[in-house]
Amino acid sequence: MAEKVKEAGKSKARDIGVDVKPPAGSCEDVNCPFHGQLPVRGTVLTGKIVSTKMQGTVAVEREYMRYLPKFERYEKRTSKYLAHMSPCMQAKLGDEVDIMECRPLSKRVSYVVIEKK
Repeated sequence: MAEKVKEAGKSKARDIGVDVKPPAGSCEDVNCPFHGQLPVRGTVLTGKIVSTKMQGTVAVEREYMRYLPKFERYEKRTSKYLAHMSPCMQAKLGDEVDIMECRPLSKRVSYVVIEKK
């Protein structure tokens, strides 16, 4: 099977243990979950990319609902996460992405982009 993948010209991506499609391109990033050695853990979060101004890092905003028992209704809340994005992902500003927890890569970056929707 490995020979067929190399013959087709596609990159060989390792299995990260989550049911996501690996990126089409390849990269030499050490912190890439598919082409490097970065293990992932925890839950998968979905959000929208709101900033790509950092080098190799994106800001992902997640919107969720919180129940208020006093008023018996929900309120809308947002959270912003900083996530490492490998060059093989090819995600842009405004794209929906899935992020997953990994070991701390810097002071505020503890997530990595695993799929572009």
